[in-house]
Amino acid sequence: MVGKKIVLLSIISFCIGSFLYGASNVRAAEAKIGVINGQKILWTCTAGAKVKTKLDEKIKGFQEKFKAEEQALVSLKNEIQKKSSVWSKDKKDEKVLEFNRKRRDIQTKQEDARAEINHLKESELQPVIEQIKKGLEKYGKAHGYTVILDSTSGAVPYVSNAVDITDDLVKDLDKSMAK
Repeated sequence: MVGKKIVLLSIISFCIGSFLYGASNVRAAEAKIGVINGQKILWTCTAGAKVKTKLDEKIKGFQEKFKAEEQALVSLKNEIQKKSSVWSKDKKDEKVLEFNRKRRDIQTKQEDARAEINHLKESELQPVIEQIKKGLEKYGKAHGYTVILDSTSGAVPYVSNAVDITDDLVKDLDKSMAK
């Protein structure tokens, strides 16, 4: 895994270096680089913030729903631990079976909830991501950027605040998405 990241970073660095070297030989004064924080853009633009709120509400609803079931499971476990010595073998086996069944039911419900959250995330975020891509391209062309890099990709180890255009891009995206 680490080896793949190093190879990927090397390739990206080589490509950027080659691009910048070629650009500096031909048009050094015209090369303009911008850097963004893609995660910040996604979650702070108006459309992304709405999706985040919707996801957070859904997650909170699931958490509240499962909290009571998990407490009932803990109570059953405590009951089994406290009373197992006085119960008959059949009664103890019955309670352990009930505990295991309830635990599997909760796990299944939680897996279903995670799948629902992931599906909601994909379906709700995809249109926002497409809008961000279009807005990023439009912004880059309008402001004369040669290349815009995402600092969250791991390929940009250092970014000066002077080239970070994240906040400006969010403002521009919010204006264009409001239309």
